[in-house]
Order: sequence, then structure tokens, then C-alpha cells
Amino acid sequence: MIPTEADLADALTTAARAAVSDLFRGNPGHTFYYVTLTTPGEAFGPALSAWSREALAQRSDADDVRYSYADSPFSIQGEQYLEPVRELFAARPAVFDIADDDASDAEFALRLRAMETALLRLADEGLFGVGEARADVLALVEVVPGDEENVDRASRLNPPGPALDAWLAYWTS
Repeated sequence: MIPTEADLADALTTAARAAVSDLFRGNPGHTFYYVTLTTPGEAFGPALSAWSREALAQRSDADDVRYSYADSPFSIQGEQYLEPVRELFAARPAVFDIADDDASDAEFALRLRAMETALLRLADEGLFGVGEARADVLALVEVVPGDEENVDRASRLNPPGPALDAWLAYWTS
């Protein structure tokens, strides 16, 4: 049976909760400000990366890498939780194997919605903080390399505030 959008969102919510919780628990001296699910243009099952203020402070190129999933020492986290989710994504029709452009676009959108839904649920649970603390943590779903829709998703996933404003300024400049 082909997993539904709800199946993907449910599995990803569980996996991302476990991965982010392990990351936070395993790094008690770190203040995380960036947590992202990344996927390439094929919208494969995502990988999790993050940045903390303390890790960034160790970098001489901090201005260049502050929002780079690939340059973070916390890149590709929680694989034991996310690998089964990737199998569910792989059980769906591959985005670029779908001949009809509209159907391919719809499959791509479904996959990104499932990722976004998972992070919205986790944000609602308070995993990324509550109140002012929540406004200090960016939760993102990013198509990499850069995709113009990343800005729209970031705006839907995060409360207004300095952290979102800084990320938007970084990517729109």
C-alpha cells in the first residue's frame, strides 16, 4: 500500500520528535537556534540538521554558515529515526518519474506538506520552545540547494520575530 500524506506526516512527526529530543538532550550546553529538515529537489525523505549559538561561535566564517545545514557540526542528526521515514517516502511514486507535470508537482507538494505538518505539530507541542523562547528557534523545511518556496514555508512555520527576520534577510539579500 502506498503511504498517504497523513502516513508521512505522522511518521515524520514521531521521528523528528525523537531526533530533535535526542539532539537537545545530548547537547545540554548548546542553545539551538536553527533546526531544519532538508530535502533535494526530488523531495526524498528528509534529513535533520541544526545549529547552536555555541557551535557557531567557534567558526571564523560564522556569517557565511549560520544557516547552512551542511556546514553545521549537527548536520544529519537522528538517522536511526529518519531512515524508516525515508522508506515511506520511497514507497510513493518518485517525483521525477511521474510523466504528467501537474501530477509530479502535486506529489512534490504533498511531500513538502507532510514535512511542514510534522514540524508544525512539534512546534505546537512546544518542542522548539514556547513564548519568547519559540521565537528564538527557526524550524524550517528546506529544499536544497535554495528554493524560493523555502521563504514561504519559513514564514508559515515560525512566529514573527528577530530570528525569522534575520533568516529572511539572510536569504532574500
